Amino acid sequence: MYQIDFDRPIHIHFIGIGGISMSGLAEILLEKGFKISGSDARSSSLTELLTQKGAVVFYGQRAENLSSDIDLVVYTSAIHPDNPEYIAMQERNIPSLTRAQLLGQIMKNYELPVAVSGTHGKTTTTSMISEILLAADTDPTLSIGGILKSIGGNIRIGHSGYFVTEACEYTNSFLSFFPKVGIILNVEEDHMDFFKDIDDIRSSFHRFGALIPADGLLIVNGEIPGIDAILDGLSCRVVTYGSTPEYDYHPEEISHDEKGCASFCLRKKTTQEGSVPDGTVFTLGVPGIHNIYNAMAAIAFADLFSIDASVIRKALAGFRGTDRRFEYKGMVKGAVLIDDYAHHPTEITATLSAAADYPHKSLWCVFQPHTFTRTKAFMKEFAKALCLADHVVLTDIYPARETDDLGISSEDLRAEISALGGDCHYFSSFEEIDKFLLENCSSGDLLITMGAGNVTAVGDLLLAH
Repeated sequence: MYQIDFDRPIHIHFIGIGGISMSGLAEILLEKGFKISGSDARSSSLTELLTQKGAVVFYGQRAENLSSDIDLVVYTSAIHPDNPEYIAMQERNIPSLTRAQLLGQIMKNYELPVAVSGTHGKTTTTSMISEILLAADTDPTLSIGGILKSIGGNIRIGHSGYFVTEACEYTNSFLSFFPKVGIILNVEEDHMDFFKDIDDIRSSFHRFGALIPADGLLIVNGEIPGIDAILDGLSCRVVTYGSTPEYDYHPEEISHDEKGCASFCLRKKTTQEGSVPDGTVFTLGVPGIHNIYNAMAAIAFADLFSIDASVIRKALAGFRGTDRRFEYKGMVKGAVLIDDYAHHPTEITATLSAAADYPHKSLWCVFQPHTFTRTKAFMKEFAKALCLADHVVLTDIYPARETDDLGISSEDLRAEISALGGDCHYFSSFEEIDKFLLENCSSGDLLITMGAGNVTAVGDLLLAH
């Protein structure tokens, strides 16, 4: 594998530079004096920022984008072998790294690299930890899979030993990382176009845990099914959190305000040292029971690294989420419009359950299924989760990287929801959905656009009226 010498900046070209993670890595390297170029399908705020900072960005991917002075090419799992820049890279024998391999090499430059993993909640928990470290004036470097308003983007370049990043299991990319601290929030079936089964996924998370050195730390949700297979034989210290006193951290006296945001009393085992006293009360600025457990992972980390309890409490109370995580977008005919990234049945259940505590008359969910593989694998689970909404509107399936529709469509999901007694409608265009919602949503309703594709454009249409 090509090894970067960070004391000798070179010319690195990114295929797909506009991605949320790729753009962040490019920005870090620009700050370190590297010459950066890259390509993407279209202009965005992220590519425009890179251009302002000195990167050369091409729109459209062509072999001629690779100039003769390029020393290294970085690409993601979304780049196929028939990509013209990928082909040119191979023909010219230009060294290459995957996005994950580059991120792993960057992590080596920091004394305390922290990697947040899990099927769900990575962006929120990474953001919570980021807010705590910022409030504690630790000057961290942050790489987040969403836009965090307090840093005005997805990346922050600091000058301390702290480096915090998300760690995604898809294609085993997080196995290229070098964490000193790891966090595992949950482990469930997902990305079944890559993993064989849940045991294969557990094996991947076990190997992630094994990356942490003996003097490192793994913070893990102790209630993960089959957790023994994940923790077996790990050399690092393991700290758990969960819902009951058997874990190192657990919540008691949970209550919710009128917007569904929780307050809870944190309980610690008497043997657990740290800066946060047992019985400290925390109040969150984001809704949903799932965010209590995301917060506990963040609190456990901050506690074990001696951050003052008052700093943690203030940071979590002020955290209002990242873009597309139960994000308030505006009002449509008196209805509240929320946008959310949920694209797995567990995430949908968490978001719609949180919405139940938000003031509303009827709950509408505009859902865009994400990938044919995931939709087929969890068809019944999707239907059950979506029935938590009073009314469901489905878009076409967003294919992302997939080309085979596996013989399924959103009509199949609509039929499953209807069979469970749910009120569900399917439209093939965003314009039809816009018209339907304007005719049927009422003042006082709560409307959520949901999915990992471009469903947020539905909300943009509605707000444009």
